[in-house]
Amino acid sequence: MKSFVLKTLINAAAIWVAALIVDGITLSGGSTGHKVLTVILVALVFGVVNWLIKPIVKLLSLPLFILTLGLITFVINALMLWLTSWASDRLNLDFHVQGFWAALLGALIISIISWGLSLVLGDDD
Repeated sequence: MKSFVLKTLINAAAIWVAALIVDGITLSGGSTGHKVLTVILVALVFGVVNWLIKPIVKLLSLPLFILTLGLITFVINALMLWLTSWASDRLNLDFHVQGFWAALLGALIISIISWGLSLVLGDDD
């Protein structure tokens, strides 16, 4: 349980930074407290999307992994972030990713920040 909470908070921080850096990613809302709650809920949605859908997409795109030497991972991560935006919209969360290139850059930033924070905070999985 501790690992799940830590991963969610790490993803929330990474999503927040991506929303600050990338023009096509918006995290709107009212007060700072509302934004913090929104980004934590978006991180939960992102975690569910990555846990449930990403393995299926990776399995179906196995030939592309071999053909591109794994570079298709960047595209899959972008699609997972875009799907998170779509799901967040359906859940009335104030998180939006506008376009594939914003999703690609945002997914790259989220991956790097999540990796770095996991290293620093000692995520044991």
